[in-house]
Amino acid sequence: MELNCDVAADNPYVDYQTNPSRYRHWRLSYDGPVATLTMDVSEDGGLRPGYKLKLNSYDLGVDIELHDALQRIRFEHPEIRTVIFTSGKPRIFCSGANIYMLGLSSHAWKVNFCKFTNETRNGIEDASANSGLKFIAACNGTTAGGGYELALACDEIVLVDDRSSSVSLPELPLLGVLPGTGGLTRVIDKRKVRRDLADIFCTNPDGVRGQRAKDWRLVDEVVKTQQFAEHVRKRAGELAKRSDRPTNATGIVLSELKRSFDQQGLHYEYVDATFDREQRAVGINVRAPKSPSAQTLEAACSAGTNWWPLQMARELDDAVLTLRTNELDLGLWIFKTSGDREYVRGVDEFIVANQKNWFVREVLGMMRRTFARLDVSSRSIYAIVEPGSCFAGTLLELALAADRVYMLDTGTTGGDASTVHLTEMNFGPLPMVSQRSRVEARFYSDPLQLERLHQEIGNTIDATKAMELGLVTSAPDELDWEDELRQAIESRAALSPDALTGLEANLRFSIPENLQTQVFGRLSAWQNWIFVRPNAVGTSGALKVYGTGAPAKFNWERV
Repeated sequence: MELNCDVAADNPYVDYQTNPSRYRHWRLSYDGPVATLTMDVSEDGGLRPGYKLKLNSYDLGVDIELHDALQRIRFEHPEIRTVIFTSGKPRIFCSGANIYMLGLSSHAWKVNFCKFTNETRNGIEDASANSGLKFIAACNGTTAGGGYELALACDEIVLVDDRSSSVSLPELPLLGVLPGTGGLTRVIDKRKVRRDLADIFCTNPDGVRGQRAKDWRLVDEVVKTQQFAEHVRKRAGELAKRSDRPTNATGIVLSELKRSFDQQGLHYEYVDATFDREQRAVGINVRAPKSPSAQTLEAACSAGTNWWPLQMARELDDAVLTLRTNELDLGLWIFKTSGDREYVRGVDEFIVANQKNWFVREVLGMMRRTFARLDVSSRSIYAIVEPGSCFAGTLLELALAADRVYMLDTGTTGGDASTVHLTEMNFGPLPMVSQRSRVEARFYSDPLQLERLHQEIGNTIDATKAMELGLVTSAPDELDWEDELRQAIESRAALSPDALTGLEANLRFSIPENLQTQVFGRLSAWQNWIFVRPNAVGTSGALKVYGTGAPAKFNWERV
């Protein structure tokens, strides 16, 4: 069932589900082991009214299609080993995020747009690292701002040498903002561009072209127009030969999610998000099947998108994206679980044992990226463990991702007790964007603590043991349970959402940091600051007056 987008006529729900038949901005083609994603943005195809998507600029709708296309390459076309990004428009690869869209958008919209865009870029790098896919940015025209950020996410960047096409990050000189979807971070951390050259590059709106772009490490190759297409084709073939993706496997069709939406919340087969608008909270229940079943590769592939770990991850992913974009006032997400713990344990063992299989590997990747969205979401997260909960292995990751975990201590054992269960999935296969497991991050990589936890795999951990192991925050008894939960929820709802965003972004990622945590940390700090400053969005701010011919007026104080 399609999401009901008519909840409020002045603020329709954004739907993150699409398919190639509905694409307006991308063309997807296949040639043996190579897929080509051609960006050809429809000027009149903006997700919301009020702006034209000129010069292959993009908005959230363009990136929703890109995200869907990448998912289909992963699952539906296992024979694909290299993906080429190129443009269907003459002399322009991509001019980045649409400036007029940003100028018209609310602060929350801008930040969430940047976050989803960066997660899509991270997904490209994740596929390169884990799925046997390699990506080439065939920049057959000018590549600016977010267009260059898309290229930066690829394994290789090839720029056409036509005496005019350049790469640039013009946000600072033209708009008074920063390339916050990873541009600055990737230029330094990934491309290793020298600091002084990066300084010139990021303050010059015209960018850098030709041999200088290669010399400065901004691109990998610069190729004349006549040889450009052949060079890209040849290089794609060379990269494809290095991949371990299968050549004769049958793909898994990503069928449409079955879901419904009403005033009470979002509803899927394995995920329910129930709104409590008075508390400004949403209860998210993630379910496992109620009975165990044998796990084999044949059964998993036959089930396809209905295989529980894949279907659950897709449903949770859609729910997280929908809530982040559309339900801004629901600032506290409260996770609960239900279902058969033995089923989850069995699935976890099967995935760990078979993760070299291409389909299992892609399912694991989908789970990894979905749980990582929780870590970087600007929402407070609680987990509630009660009798009948199913916080085991994969689903225990929901609790480990939470800011706090409350576990009811029934003082009993057996079926009436609250329990949690560790599996091998908690020790590496589902890392945060920091590339560390959540238990590792929770205990700052303490080897003795991690070994102690690892020894608990297969054991039933009750409330007393969970407190001793540090897996939960509080374990009140039945007498105090309701009051402690009520106070925890009410006190959280009373705090500044802006301050909570800063708090959570700092506490969730322990040292050491990596490129991804730096991008998201800086995204939260930079965008939440610069995007509300008058120099960017004031009446005469650079972002507001762009394209009008009027000069920006700055407050020249440095803070």
